Amino acid sequence: MKSKIALTIAAILASTSALAIQPSEQAKRLAKETILVDGHIDVPYRINDEWEDVTFATPKGDFDYPRAVEGGLNAPFMSIYIPASYEESGGSVLLANRLIDSVEAIVGRAPEKFAIAHSVADVEAAFKAGKIALPMGMENGTPLEGSMENLQHFYKRGVRYITLAHSQANHISDSSYDLRRKWHGLSDFGKQLVTEMNNIGMMIDISHVSDDAFYQVIELTKAPVIASHSSLRKFTPGFERNMDDKMIKALAKNGGVVMINFGSSFVSNQAQAWGKKRSAAMKDAQAKDRASFDKQYRQNNPYPFATLEIVLDHIDHVRDLVGIEHIGIGSDYDGVGDSLPTDLKDVSTYPNLVQGLLDRGYSEADIRMILSENLLRVWRQVEEYAAKH
Repeated sequence: MKSKIALTIAAILASTSALAIQPSEQAKRLAKETILVDGHIDVPYRINDEWEDVTFATPKGDFDYPRAVEGGLNAPFMSIYIPASYEESGGSVLLANRLIDSVEAIVGRAPEKFAIAHSVADVEAAFKAGKIALPMGMENGTPLEGSMENLQHFYKRGVRYITLAHSQANHISDSSYDLRRKWHGLSDFGKQLVTEMNNIGMMIDISHVSDDAFYQVIELTKAPVIASHSSLRKFTPGFERNMDDKMIKALAKNGGVVMINFGSSFVSNQAQAWGKKRSAAMKDAQAKDRASFDKQYRQNNPYPFATLEIVLDHIDHVRDLVGIEHIGIGSDYDGVGDSLPTDLKDVSTYPNLVQGLLDRGYSEADIRMILSENLLRVWRQVEEYAAKH
């Protein structure tokens, strides 16, 4: 009896493997022939922590040149990520400059493969030249240190959006993760910053900020804003880091774009629940070695990875709520650890996403809007506003 059960399980597993998505030639073509913008990829911090040469194939991480080419990725925003602790410890300006240096070094090592992108025109020129454009966005505005001169400095260095806060309140904004609500939204400097970012042509990123901060940004900004790597609260009730329907409608009225995060805990309530149980178990165990505890916990409690279908459900919901014009991709590759959905494990897998959209009846024109046109529209509008002010 046991042998029959084992054979049946093996057959099911084999069948499941055989059913793994196989993107069509149409999906592959669309991914490669379209500018494909990803709003948030954490390569700079990854290689700062443990250096690898991503201009060649790498054994670790979610991004390298060969995989990006395979997936059709040609305009990933490199995240200049500053941990929230730097607000108190200092050193954020140094780290931000070092991470920007690392992006420039990628281009310096392989100028035939990569190009820095400071504008929409730069992205388009790189695409025509067959190169991967590397625009930059700063995740956490701590390196501004309350100085508009620092804002100008990082603009000159190529940063084209700033995520106002990260996992804790900083001198700019409250964070969705931080219950202290230091400012009840934006600080006075944060409110001034919105105007100044509009004026110099830098996109405002409302991922990570509290709901109050989001609505204050929407009220103050004169240009569209982005959520560079956020998903939807409809599918993760109570998770403030994601956007609820009211916020999505306000973002759409502003002309902005929500760029869907792929991380399982961002798109799946089941993964959210697993994370809460693990955190409670770790607290109960008073574990000092978090990595060791996590490894053992995962062995006993397998992680409920999200699926491509759930990611597509998020995209469907935004489309149905406010229209196709307000959707983008912000995978958070290299930023969410081992929590990526099945069929979306690294930057080679965008054709799987495209195939999923085709299977759900999205037109090629719709898909091009999601892959880049919506974000490039916002970026262009931000540039145009700044040119007049």
